[in-house]
Amino acid sequence: MNDKVLLITGASSGIGESSAFAAAKAGYKVALLARSEDKLNKIANAINSEFGNDTALAIKTDVTQLEELGKAIHTTIEKFGKLDAVFANAGKGLNKAGTENGDPREWDEMIDLNVKSLLWTAKMTLPHLRETLGHFIITSSVAGKIYLPGSVYGASKWFASGFGHNLAREMKEWGGRCTIICPGMVDTPFFDEPKPDKLKPSDIADALVFALTAPARSTVREIEVMPTN
Repeated sequence: MNDKVLLITGASSGIGESSAFAAAKAGYKVALLARSEDKLNKIANAINSEFGNDTALAIKTDVTQLEELGKAIHTTIEKFGKLDAVFANAGKGLNKAGTENGDPREWDEMIDLNVKSLLWTAKMTLPHLRETLGHFIITSSVAGKIYLPGSVYGASKWFASGFGHNLAREMKEWGGRCTIICPGMVDTPFFDEPKPDKLKPSDIADALVFALTAPARSTVREIEVMPTN
C-alpha cells in the first residue's frame, strides 16, 4: 500500500508504453489499459521482469465502452488497493483532414475516444483519487492550443485542454492535482510514416514523471513539449 499506483489508458504503444516504463522506474505500480491484449501483456511482462513481479497489470479494455472501463478500474483497485494517479492518454487522429473533406464516421470514432472516454475516465476515477489526494494527467496536443485549417482533431484536443484546466480547478477544491501535457509532433505509430527528427515517446514520459513527482505543494498545470526543429 506504500507504493503509488498509476492507471494508464492507451498503454499498448507509443507514449503510453514509454510512460509505463518511466513510471515503474519512478516507483509506481502501473495498470495498463488498451484494446491490444498481446501488446499489453508483452509490456507488462517486460516491466515485471525489470522492476519486480506485480509492478504492472495488463487489463484489456476498450475505454470507449463505459462498462469495460468501470471493470478495469475495479480490477486495478482490487489488485493494488488504491489509485494515486491516472494518465488519460488514449486518443486517435483522422485519416481525412479538414471539415468539408472529413469523414463523419471517423469523427464519431475519434470523439468517442478523444472526448467521451476522457470524460468517463475522469468521472469514474475521481472518487478513488479523492481518497489519495491524487493526480489526473491528460494527453492533449499543441493542436489544442493553436488554430489549424478545418482541423476536427485539433478541436477534440482543444476540448481536452479546456476540460483539463476546468478539472484542475474542480480537483483543487479537495487537494487533488491535474496536469495537461501538450506535445508537438511525436515519432509514434500515430503517424503512418516515421518522424525520426521529432520528439520521442520518452520525452513525453519524462514530462509525465516530472508532473507526478513534483512536491505536493506544487501543481504543474500544463506542459508543452515541442521538437527543437
